[in-house]
Amino acid sequence: MSTDQPQQSAPPADKPATESLRRTGAVARMLRMPVATLRVWERRYALTQGKLSPSGQRLYSEADVRRLALIRQLTELGHAIGSLAGLDMEQLQQVAATHAELHAVRPTPPQTVQGQWRVAVIGATLAQRLDKPGLLQRLGRPLQLLGPFESVQQAALSLKREEVDALLLHEPQLHAGWLGALESSAPALSGLPMAVLYGFASEAVCETLAAVGISLLRAPQPDVVILQWLRALMALTVPARSEPAWSQQAQVTRRWSDNELIAFANRSTTVACECPRHVAELLMQLSQFERYSAQCANRNEADAQLHQYLQQLTAESRQRFEMALSRIAMHEGLVPEQS
Repeated sequence: MSTDQPQQSAPPADKPATESLRRTGAVARMLRMPVATLRVWERRYALTQGKLSPSGQRLYSEADVRRLALIRQLTELGHAIGSLAGLDMEQLQQVAATHAELHAVRPTPPQTVQGQWRVAVIGATLAQRLDKPGLLQRLGRPLQLLGPFESVQQAALSLKREEVDALLLHEPQLHAGWLGALESSAPALSGLPMAVLYGFASEAVCETLAAVGISLLRAPQPDVVILQWLRALMALTVPARSEPAWSQQAQVTRRWSDNELIAFANRSTTVACECPRHVAELLMQLSQFERYSAQCANRNEADAQLHQYLQQLTAESRQRFEMALSRIAMHEGLVPEQS
């Protein structure tokens, strides 16, 4: 009796294995970025030549994911997505290698830089969020991070002879006695402009901290919100003498009166939307808030500085919207176009 078993035929050597493809949502999670951002990248820059599923969803190969991951990494280092979109994988790797070489030989920055904003950071997690070249470049002002420190007590001991402009803290929980404990353990730091990224806190605690001028931000937050948070705090710490002259002038000079704005808001325009009316209404609201902020009562110097900041910021915003309304007026032929 024959013992030969029927042999199974091996697959042809030239038959490729089925490629693993991933959908947009899965790729976005792998890259730790919003799905909307990935879709905008694809729509504007066509970063990959991904296939489409029968239902029309974009599918990404392993090579696509690797390329997108490298692009994501380079954008976090400060490179513009538009400058990366047309590069192939080899060119992207060259950009990354060049960036790494420059970073490796970068000299130690001087201890103090003219106009530098010196911020003490409490909490390693917050320091990691802030220590990103792409984020810091968009801040618009040189920033030196001091720390990170594990606690305010450690920061106070380490920064005895250091000049510090502001204090940033990450606190998982804020309790009723948190501010008192900070003031007693680090009195030299408690008087600084302060911002807290927190996890959980009662409404009463938040109201107490906000009342004394502490900027609060509930975690987790994307980098763009962290950036806005820093900008707001930075504006509070800029000395009054550094305010530009045009900003001070903006507080007293108005391009459009209330009556002119009302008339403009009620006017029919050739624009096929309500934008002209909305701009006029926003200008009225900004002007009203500017006057209101100038008349607010101040309980202490911190209150006065806060209201001065709000009034200046509102005046700057009003001036920009006045420029927008002037452009609309030129578009409608109400005023002559500027050469």
